[in-house]
Amino acid sequence: MAGSKTKKSLLIVDDEVDLLILLRKVLSKKCDCEVHIAHSALEALKIFPTLHPDVILTDIIMSDMDGLELLSKISEMDSNVSVVLMSAYGTIEMAVKALKNGAYDFLEKPFDNTKVSQIILRAFERTQLLRENIQLLKELEKSDQPTEFIGQSRPLQQSIELLTRLALSDATVLIRGESGTGKEVAAKTIHAMSERSMKKMITINCPALPEQILESELFGYVKGAFTGADQDKDGLFLEAAGSTILLDEIADIPVSLQTKLLRVLQEKEIQPLGQTKTVKVDVRVLASTNQDLEAKMARGEFREDLFYRLNVMTVTMPSLDEMREDIPLLALHFLRRYAKEYGREGMELSQKALKCLMRREWKGNVRELQNRINRAVLLASSNIITPADCLSSEELEEDNSSISGTEISECIHQLPYKEAKEEVITSFTSRYLENALTKTGGNVSTASKASGMERQAFQRLMRRYQIQSQDFREN
Repeated sequence: MAGSKTKKSLLIVDDEVDLLILLRKVLSKKCDCEVHIAHSALEALKIFPTLHPDVILTDIIMSDMDGLELLSKISEMDSNVSVVLMSAYGTIEMAVKALKNGAYDFLEKPFDNTKVSQIILRAFERTQLLRENIQLLKELEKSDQPTEFIGQSRPLQQSIELLTRLALSDATVLIRGESGTGKEVAAKTIHAMSERSMKKMITINCPALPEQILESELFGYVKGAFTGADQDKDGLFLEAAGSTILLDEIADIPVSLQTKLLRVLQEKEIQPLGQTKTVKVDVRVLASTNQDLEAKMARGEFREDLFYRLNVMTVTMPSLDEMREDIPLLALHFLRRYAKEYGREGMELSQKALKCLMRREWKGNVRELQNRINRAVLLASSNIITPADCLSSEELEEDNSSISGTEISECIHQLPYKEAKEEVITSFTSRYLENALTKTGGNVSTASKASGMERQAFQRLMRRYQIQSQDFREN
């Protein structure tokens, strides 16, 4: 929101008074930021803790302390501040040294006003990205709990609270929810917090096995029960004795097996194939499904008595749409996991990529988000993940046109007229430019021509709205 953001802060350090005045005038306007000045490195260090600027633009050659030493001291205080060095006596060696020491960029005097403003704008973007990532990491650490769930949204926390309470009992639990919402993680949470946690939880994917094999896997068999049964075999219910068994996707279990499963729930006993007597078992049963069991019962595909035995307690896992505020935390969690796995530590999610992920519809829920981040980390051409790394060209185009006039008006109706107008113009122009560049794969000349604009005018708008053509080029 244009009216709620804190204005960006730039500190310029140089012992040339005329240059300070000129830069303050140019950059405050072109970069829309607050500009503060310091006439020496020592003065900059003195005001830095109070001012806490987002970006520092400093000369290298100064009388009291050079810019490289200032860079070093600033980095010790806050490594997320982007420092741009400048010098009238610049050499390639000096530029390389500055960048190696952690400078964001190096400028050789005299420089073009447009060029310096572009660099400062990108430096602001870098600082914002680093600080937002640190904030996300803090929130990620705060959300650390004895479960595999990541997030702080109320729907997720309510589910975790219910799972925690259910863990204290031995009741059968039916875990429901859309595909990709973490139903197996919910089962693991119940087991991990229960008195049965010392033993391994057994999980079986019901639709993955044919009916006869599923029956023998669940209940076991005795030698000679069928062709090939040359010795006795304990089933998974016996293997899970004293522990927990998860019947994943229970809706797909054949009707013929539902009767035997009902016996387990009612009598706590099983009957192995080929055996006439039953065997007592001490197993807690958890079941999960993403299907409409009530509809299956109406069609005669699922036994009502089994449903009511399974449905002693129900947990419905929230969809990603219901916990949309957790998307940044989840995205960062998966980013850290896969960056480590692929040896790409130091990767970051751009703010634009995060906004795209927040706006997108996630039919596959958390699992789909996880797969997208996995792919982006693996294939991204740089350490900054952009929208193009997360979404296909069709999805990017859809995202660019996703905000309707109604949604915009809801966002701006409380702003003063001038700010509201600027917000609408900014939103429209940014999306128009991004859409044009998406269609042309980042080719500015083709995009400007298709837009009916001169290339220079198109580029001026790109600079104003901080849009980089390389973000739209194929990896």
